[in-house]
Amino acid sequence: VIAAEHTETQILSTQVAVAFARNPLTLAYQANDLQMLSAGRFILGLGTQARQNIEKRFSMPWGKPVTRRRDMIGAIRAIQNTWQTGERLQYEGEYYRHTKMQPMFTPKPNPYGPPPIMLGAIGKPMTRAAGALADWFVVIPFSTDEFVRKTTFPALREGLDETDRDWADLKIAAQCMVATGADERSYMEAVARTKHQIAFYGSTPIYKKALDAEGWGDLHEPWRQMTREGRWMEMGNMVSDEMLERFAVIGEPKQVAAKLVDRFSDWADRISLMTTYQLAPEVASEIVAGVKRLTAGR
Repeated sequence: VIAAEHTETQILSTQVAVAFARNPLTLAYQANDLQMLSAGRFILGLGTQARQNIEKRFSMPWGKPVTRRRDMIGAIRAIQNTWQTGERLQYEGEYYRHTKMQPMFTPKPNPYGPPPIMLGAIGKPMTRAAGALADWFVVIPFSTDEFVRKTTFPALREGLDETDRDWADLKIAAQCMVATGADERSYMEAVARTKHQIAFYGSTPIYKKALDAEGWGDLHEPWRQMTREGRWMEMGNMVSDEMLERFAVIGEPKQVAAKLVDRFSDWADRISLMTTYQLAPEVASEIVAGVKRLTAGR
């Protein structure tokens, strides 16, 4: 809300709102408000999270995640359609049922239209579904270039074909882990924290397929056992420099900018830098300026 109020051109998005910890109506209301406040600059980014997080951290029911996400998107869009057109709300799916919308609870039609929906995935079924449903697709940070080109893109193509859409109907947002710093000390801290983040991702069952694609699948079970034992801080020591280079972009700020352009410029519409450490504002500004300079005129 603050960002919407104090900016005029910045695109704003949730990346990601945990979908299964919420319901379609509350998501639709909040997204509609943010779309209005930002004058049409909002993107609703939704993620499913893992089963144990949904059940044990959020205390919400699980289910068939691909089916449930399809159901949720259908419900949100049905609700938004009712608000925009005045048509009766009549949505009945496997997980969500919305059949009542009194005038006092109905927002006026949004002059900017419903916000686009952004979905992420790593498994083929969920990626196919995103290709069929999403306006934006998020390539999650635990994805190597090889995995994206050989696994993600073909699954998206199948989803687009399912709904008679083309690549022009889907924008791609890439999340990328970055390790950099203003000096040697901050750089080494960034490398250590990024290695720990890679190991954390690798310990999660849903992300094992990305390890398998690169031939590092045998690391998953040791990392998973270490999480069970609470040995969080030791996990990053098992991440090699080769793994770091494959899953993240590392180096001095000017090197990071060049590597980002080299890795993403031919297929990403938007890049998000992901860090688990404090990235100095002047370093972030240097990276952004470098990317803009290298992509000028493209």
